[in-house]
Amino acid sequence: MTLRQLWTGTGKAAAAAALALLATACAGGDSHGAGDGKQITVAALPLTDSAALYLAQDRGLFKKEGLNVRIQPVQQSIQALPALAKGQVDVIASANYVTYLQAYEKGTLDVRILAEGVRAAPHMMDLLVPKGSAIKNAADLKGKKVAVNILNNIQTLTLNAILDKQGAGRPVYRQIAFPQMAPALEKGQVDAVHVVEPFDSAIQGDLQARVLIDGGASPVESLPLSGYVTTAQYVKQHPDTAAAFRRAIEAASKIATQDPSAVRKQLPKYAKVSAAQAESIGLPAYPTTTDPDALRRLTDLMQKQGLLKKAVNPTALLVK
Repeated sequence: MTLRQLWTGTGKAAAAAALALLATACAGGDSHGAGDGKQITVAALPLTDSAALYLAQDRGLFKKEGLNVRIQPVQQSIQALPALAKGQVDVIASANYVTYLQAYEKGTLDVRILAEGVRAAPHMMDLLVPKGSAIKNAADLKGKKVAVNILNNIQTLTLNAILDKQGAGRPVYRQIAFPQMAPALEKGQVDAVHVVEPFDSAIQGDLQARVLIDGGASPVESLPLSGYVTTAQYVKQHPDTAAAFRRAIEAASKIATQDPSAVRKQLPKYAKVSAAQAESIGLPAYPTTTDPDALRRLTDLMQKQGLLKKAVNPTALLVK
């Protein structure tokens, strides 16, 4: 499948298939077999965020820890939240922190963070405008329609922070799934799209879209964006398995940090990009340890923008 197909009918079929696979996993009941916790079902997005997960699988890092990890594709991490809450999947990779911290605050999910996924890096996500757009700078975005994957979430949080620092007014956000952003931009349904890799590079290539704002720019540089999350109940029931999973992910993240080419070779296997496309896309940062101070930057920003009503102590959510 090409990236172009991700936002055509083929892409829709793939998304439906992914949801069907998740439903099958959810219907399967206890994923731990005899109850020893060594088998783990992980819901994951086909994004650069999930690279450490797939590296750990391919490099035998899970096997080295005595784990049998089953990866379940989903199109949005929020789709797997109910399954995680019910114990039908064990871990969500590429989990958008904003969604899960909000669920924690509301008491709908007693979330725990096993390991960091990615942090913001230059051009791992961009705000794109069409070729020839009259929008020339951040100030021109005020009142314009901007597509984001999920409203009031990590994309709006980070873009608002960038615009606020530049003294620019805010746009009007429209929720459009990543695979559908290209046609929305092409048809003029939105004025700009805030998009992550691998869709970012694809839209630039296919539509000659122009980068207006680097989504990883100040003041959100190195901001934690996503992670590997589970529940307090899972950690309590399977502490050794949770710790083993964290070690494997951190070992894979170390590989990703030291050798970005390993990520680029991995991407075509799960993210539906060609080897040539994988060579040029912007990669996020892959932290090798989980830093509560870095996560506190995120929770403070969420509170400032009203996405959290009160302060959350990230240290209490980290799995040791």
